[in-house]
Amino acid sequence: MEKKMKLETRAVHAGDRKQPANRDAFVPVTTPIYASSSFLYADTAKLDRVLGHEEEGYSYARYENPTRSALEETLANLEGGAGAVACSSGMMAMELALQAALMDRPKAILAANALYGATLSLLTKVFEPMGVESDFVDICDFDTVRAKLAYRRYACVTMETISNPLLRVGEIDRIAVAAREQGALLVVDNTFATPMLARPLELGATYSVHSVTKFLAGHGDVLGGAVISDADGLPGLTALSRITGPVLGPFESYLTMRGIKTFPLRMERQCANACRVAAWLQAHPGIEKVHYCGDPAHPDAATIRRLLPQGLRGALVSFSIAGAGREQVFRFMDRLKLVVRGTSLGDVHTLALYPAIASHRDLAPKQRARLGIGDGLVRLCLGIEAVDDIIADLDQALSE
Repeated sequence: MEKKMKLETRAVHAGDRKQPANRDAFVPVTTPIYASSSFLYADTAKLDRVLGHEEEGYSYARYENPTRSALEETLANLEGGAGAVACSSGMMAMELALQAALMDRPKAILAANALYGATLSLLTKVFEPMGVESDFVDICDFDTVRAKLAYRRYACVTMETISNPLLRVGEIDRIAVAAREQGALLVVDNTFATPMLARPLELGATYSVHSVTKFLAGHGDVLGGAVISDADGLPGLTALSRITGPVLGPFESYLTMRGIKTFPLRMERQCANACRVAAWLQAHPGIEKVHYCGDPAHPDAATIRRLLPQGLRGALVSFSIAGAGREQVFRFMDRLKLVVRGTSLGDVHTLALYPAIASHRDLAPKQRARLGIGDGLVRLCLGIEAVDDIIADLDQALSE
């Protein structure tokens, strides 16, 4: 599928309808589920060539699987990458990307201080005991980022396109240039933005990471992740994947690929719903503060206007309930009837999450407070429902 076609078209067609060697054979319209752990050929010499990378083909599912390969082709196409590895979860994808970035490089990472809680734990509780140091920086303060890069050699910089849960947006393109000038790679978690809003590889990143559980699969029925790579980073990424086998199964790959076909439509609706809900929340007397990328007063408004497409500001809205602590937030959450109290995002249904007990639970209260994650903060990911029904549910849940 040609990359010059629009993303909405590529999401429907990329990866499907591979022409078999026998051109008279049938071609499935949709890539089927290949539930096989290994593959054979009529002669062993061909298997030898496939295993030796002299000829394309499938041998063992840890290396390749036709269903997963079709999904990986789709993801690489949407992100403008040279290739991809679909993984068993978003966190497995993040670990694989960071491991690939660390290969034969300094054992140090420069990380945004505003990251998903599990990513912070991965850096401090997994990589640090293995001798990989992480320095943390306000990724939206470009001058400080550049100064940090000049002061110390890092393997990579890691950040989120739109941060979780306060929705900050750093200058990916400028950070990518500054990192490469110092010999560091850039690893970007693009889950919140999706390829509809941003394509980090086109902005200079080496690896773009997704939890495909979220917007890409989009229906709350898949656990999976992906790393999409540029040409330079792909050999190390695929070699590491073939050894460690962090890969997504064929059933999950099929469901993710099916979800991707409608993800642009869903994302447009979810972004529109988020815009309406954010405006409603900003006018509500019980709401102290609203975090939304479409807010003209957003601290990163200039970067957002430059990097994100007009009219698409994401499906996430975070807000603080005035004077609320844990008890008051619990009461609000328990009163919700339509909005789902789930520990995820990106589904077709609207999801509400309390970061203090979910996404950032492992952080100490003082650390959460330093990051601006107060006890009254709620994260909302808009679904595709009628927005008036979403607002009505929020209104009744906020009413005492």
